[in-house]
Amino acid sequence: MTDPIADMLNRIKNAQAVGKPTVEFPFSNLKGEVAKILEKQGFIEKIEKKGRKTKKTIEITLKYDNKMPVILGLKKVSKPGQRIYLNSTKIKKVKDGYGIAIISTSKGLLTDKEARKQKIGGEVLCEIW
Repeated sequence: MTDPIADMLNRIKNAQAVGKPTVEFPFSNLKGEVAKILEKQGFIEKIEKKGRKTKKTIEITLKYDNKMPVILGLKKVSKPGQRIYLNSTKIKKVKDGYGIAIISTSKGLLTDKEARKQKIGGEVLCEIW
């Protein structure tokens, strides 16, 4: 697998398309941090780490509002062949502030709003709305 974040986003999108309550994928620290941001921003209900050592997985409980998924769209911005780096002044709002962008900075993963506030740029991983 060349792009684990894209795999994670696709699994979430596919699970929501068929109305599954949870989605599970292999554990990594980066995926765990992305999931924590999604939970903090209210896009998913909860995160659970399962297994041990090489069999670790992350289980995400998806959030629905009247049987409609809370996450309407997911978009991978930086790809393995083309990384997108922006400084804090170039970071734009996602869907006029209704969505978030997750940015990998020197201070860890931040949302677009936090990165602009702290005046830190970095690699734009994905957009969620």
